[in-house]
Amino acid sequence: MDFDWIDCRFDLKKITPREVEEAFEDPFSIRMLPENESDGGEARYYNLGKTINNRHLFAVFWTDGKRCRVVLCREMIEDEISFYERKNAEWL
Repeated sequence: MDFDWIDCRFDLKKITPREVEEAFEDPFSIRMLPENESDGGEARYYNLGKTINNRHLFAVFWTDGKRCRVVLCREMIEDEISFYERKNAEWL
């Protein structure tokens, strides 16, 4: 999947594009569709994943199947890390 970094709304100096890609490539990443559709009819998804350096990242993105545009990316909060770890423990 190709990432589209045009009009990125988060600081790419704090979280690099490579780190975002690593979080998406995490074999244990969790992708979810939100409960409510966005007003524009374009589905936004969530990704919870870890980088190679064990940095937990939460991302909001949309995709057309070929391209992925990350709308928001930040470090996970404590509850999200707990959810990520709990879900991964269930799969083992």
